[in-house]
Amino acid sequence: MDQKNSSSAIETASSGEGGISADDVIAYLEDHPDFFAGRQDLLSKMTAPSRWTGDGVVDMQHFLADRRLREIDDLRNCAQEVIETSRSNMSVQTRTHAAVLALLWASDMDQLLRVIGDDLPLLLDVDMVILGFETPGLVTNAPMAEEVDIRLLGIGDVDRILGPEENVVLMRDLNEGPDGGSDLFGEASGLVRSAGLARLCSGQGIPVGFMGLGSRGEVFNPGQGTELISFLARAMETCLHRAAGNEA
Repeated sequence: MDQKNSSSAIETASSGEGGISADDVIAYLEDHPDFFAGRQDLLSKMTAPSRWTGDGVVDMQHFLADRRLREIDDLRNCAQEVIETSRSNMSVQTRTHAAVLALLWASDMDQLLRVIGDDLPLLLDVDMVILGFETPGLVTNAPMAEEVDIRLLGIGDVDRILGPEENVVLMRDLNEGPDGGSDLFGEASGLVRSAGLARLCSGQGIPVGFMGLGSRGEVFNPGQGTELISFLARAMETCLHRAAGNEA
């Protein structure tokens, strides 16, 4: 008897006096394991058991379903984090490139210091940018030098602030800095919360120093990459050496 005739036989028997028992249905399905292959719409109407019978037995069906849903949610959250991080990184990269182009535009020390003091905070979306140089400091006749926050440091202070082997340091909290960071940004130290510091190498009569980017928010974090701030520092260093050489 084929599948169609068997199905008709069951329907015929069910209309009779005795009907079909559950055992008959089970026996039929066991003999025809492909019964639902062409009737998949029936599966959506079936009620799956919520748990195995017997006390203390775990409902594996619901457990696996819940785990799969959690995995899907985790993947969705990870994907969203990757997208947001990529957008943030692209924004920071664009800002850094704009800042470097502004530095390269300056033709003399006065214009360069004006870019550092006025333009870089806006371009980089930070609250302030400072420079610090060890003795004898930045010696220049540029009028703008009086407007920019340029700190005079003692010999060895850059190594003390950044660390002897470090070129870039990111601080989530100024109080976590190597020297406490309490006066790192001068009068603005009370406002600045996080900071990015980068070493500026000596050259053309300019002593070793550092560039400091300060923010009131949690912009900088030790876990972040330092490639872009290092690139910015190298560009600023080159521009300072060029401007100082032109003054000589």
